[in-house]
Amino acid sequence: MKDTPDIQSVKDYLLNLQDQICTRLARVDGGDGFAQDDWERAQGGGGRSRVLEQGAIFEKAGVNFSHVHGHQLPGSATAARPELAGRSFEALGVSLVIHPRNPYIPTSHANVRFFIAEKPGEDPVWWFGGGYDLTPYYGFEEDAVHWHRTAKAACEPFGAEVYPRYKQWCDEYFFLKHRNEPRGIGGLFFDDLNAWGFERSFAFLRAVGDSYLDAYLPIVEKRKDTQYGERERDFQLYRRGRYVEFNLVYDRGTLFGLQSGGRTESILMSLPPLVKWRYDWQPEPGSAEAALYEKFLQPRDWLETSL
Repeated sequence: MKDTPDIQSVKDYLLNLQDQICTRLARVDGGDGFAQDDWERAQGGGGRSRVLEQGAIFEKAGVNFSHVHGHQLPGSATAARPELAGRSFEALGVSLVIHPRNPYIPTSHANVRFFIAEKPGEDPVWWFGGGYDLTPYYGFEEDAVHWHRTAKAACEPFGAEVYPRYKQWCDEYFFLKHRNEPRGIGGLFFDDLNAWGFERSFAFLRAVGDSYLDAYLPIVEKRKDTQYGERERDFQLYRRGRYVEFNLVYDRGTLFGLQSGGRTESILMSLPPLVKWRYDWQPEPGSAEAALYEKFLQPRDWLETSL
């Protein structure tokens, strides 16, 4: 049997994943839940954006599904992949960013996506991509270990080499070159995945998507009642600036969305509601803030950490 891409199966999975994630996040938050915004893209396709704002636990949580298509790709895509020139395309994905109110809960991001480009008379070019990463403000080693153990468990059925490869790719991708520092403690990042064939690649996408909340929600539950004051909140808003910088300067999904005529509100829903920048700020030596830079924003094999 030919291992051909099944776009409808991918779409069904992604819509269900969005439902599951929103349901569980709303339950944890305990507030009014997510507002939904269905939208259409003039050039083809549309999406379903869901945003929770000013919740009890989550200051802002955005979970976006999109399925867009068009007759040609933006220059940013064809410059890197010239074989895509002259092809029509479809891009489907669920992308989410969670900005908690409590500085002791990390920000988290996840994305799973499928891309296919077609041209009459030629085989389609397709791949899966995605992953998730964690951005703490005040680090806890047990949280980092749990996060990475969950990521490793999702990868294990696909080969012992998969987690180390995609963990390293995540460390390299979520890196702010102009700051010479990582965005957080990493996780998983993969792209251009098609060498396994459609069915196995799709199975891996599902394993990653289904494991995200198992990685994140136990950390939320553990830290949500931790007391904090103005100092912690101030540091959280300062560090959120790094998140904004990465998304607007480096993030492939953001750049692709903006350059392909995507819906700006949905693309930029990942940005935090409040953020601060300071000139040449440095943490106080020996402080909890300094510990983030010294212990957590460093290349590290979290699975080797002794708790």
